Amino acid sequence: MYRLENVRIYEDLSEEDVLKKACNKYKINIKDIKEFSIFKKSIDARNKENIHYNYTIDIEYSGNKTLKNVKEVSKENFNLNIEVKRKSTKKPVIVGAGPAGLFCALILVQNGIKPIIIEQGKKVENRKKDVENFFKTGILNKNSNVQFGEGGAGTFSDGKLTTGVNDPLCRKVLYEFVNFGAPKQIMYLNKPHIGTDNLIRLVSNMRNYIIDKGGEFLFENKVIDFNIENNKITSLIIKNESATQTVETDTVVLAIGHSARDTFEKLYEKNIKMKKKNFSVGLRIEHKQEMINLSQYGIKTKLKLPPAEYKLVYHGKERSCYTFCMCPGGKVIASSSDNGEIVTNGMSLFFRDGENANSAILVEVTPNDFEGKSVLEGMYFQKELEQKAFILGGKNYFAPIQTVGDFLENKGTTKLGEVKPTYMPGTTFSNLQEILPEYVNQTLKEGILDFDKKLKGFANSDAILTGVETRSSSPVRILRDEYGMSNIKGIYPCGEGAGYAGGIMTSAIDGIKTAIQILQYT
Repeated sequence: MYRLENVRIYEDLSEEDVLKKACNKYKINIKDIKEFSIFKKSIDARNKENIHYNYTIDIEYSGNKTLKNVKEVSKENFNLNIEVKRKSTKKPVIVGAGPAGLFCALILVQNGIKPIIIEQGKKVENRKKDVENFFKTGILNKNSNVQFGEGGAGTFSDGKLTTGVNDPLCRKVLYEFVNFGAPKQIMYLNKPHIGTDNLIRLVSNMRNYIIDKGGEFLFENKVIDFNIENNKITSLIIKNESATQTVETDTVVLAIGHSARDTFEKLYEKNIKMKKKNFSVGLRIEHKQEMINLSQYGIKTKLKLPPAEYKLVYHGKERSCYTFCMCPGGKVIASSSDNGEIVTNGMSLFFRDGENANSAILVEVTPNDFEGKSVLEGMYFQKELEQKAFILGGKNYFAPIQTVGDFLENKGTTKLGEVKPTYMPGTTFSNLQEILPEYVNQTLKEGILDFDKKLKGFANSDAILTGVETRSSSPVRILRDEYGMSNIKGIYPCGEGAGYAGGIMTSAIDGIKTAIQILQYT
């Protein structure tokens, strides 16, 4: 196998025609290639006068000619080849069916271990109905919403599979997603995403595979207590609408997600060691996607490019501001998980064909910003902001909104410009500076103006800000040792809620690593 890198393409071509261009560049007879695959495809738009695709192609070469200036590579093998040492006959219990929990379960069943997955929300198909009903009516189901239910919070998002983590398991995650129905292009796109529409389908496929391999799902069951004896987990108490039951186990994976506040409080009560951690809060910003495309691509290219993305950072004197979870052609969505709180997030379908682009603009907060001695002060800080947003929005799950022009001038919005809000069930004109601390407001203003220098039009006065975005990551970290366990033997904190991941990809990777720890622990 050989890898042909830096193949520049200036037109929209089929994969076969791209291969021909690569062969011309490297002086290879195309008849000597037995098979090929695209390993990477990215857009180089740094020079708007010269926008092009950049391909990396893997080939299986059968010719006799010695290839020059090409890298020899091994054919990818996605089998993990884990040496299973687990001797316990008790089934591991995974709490939470988000990406961390699902990938942990997947690796366990692929290696002959049959876990029980407990999820307080519903199956993803039924969860989708509850989410859509909330968007339409403002009637919140506290256990089945954007935060809770099969697939986790990332199911109702853009489905980004990007990460700054350089881990070989990234390819394993992509491979498994494709196995369960994701578009094959996620294996090679520089910035892969799945979209909510695809995620719902493939999460269901993953669940059915796990069940076929002996895994068991208990939906609409909430863990309400942990039984611990001699510093070891012995069982869980779970509750649904009709009954409470005990589930005996010696292995619990806490893949609980960043919004499992009741569980955080129970863990704190049970003396499971946690610590405060940094996270970020801010607002969602919406622009016309057409404006983002123009700013990022210019007007000269004839390529049929996808909706443009951006990722921006501002470093101020006191604090930094950055964009997060940018959703091209997407919507700002209602992401509340409890009564009397407004939480926003962004969502895109696979084709990203909506009129607006949106992104969070966030400012980092630290434990020094929270009063009180409890390890959960960050969680209470989030909750306070969300409650303020609920009141400002009208106490009916309408989100408070403000134009960027009015936000920069610190005055309440009374009318909209060309950008229309996408948030449902509705919005209320407001002054968002009444929600956030002054240090956050000031940094957001500085960041918006700085971003406008990098992406023309970002500070357009008609752009819309929606409040409030608080669930960028977990406010706590559940401590674990070199075996992945907490201070209570048999409890494995895992994923974003435990403070070890940030997004679908890193959560899935952490789920895989946790499964490996369980399989190798005797």
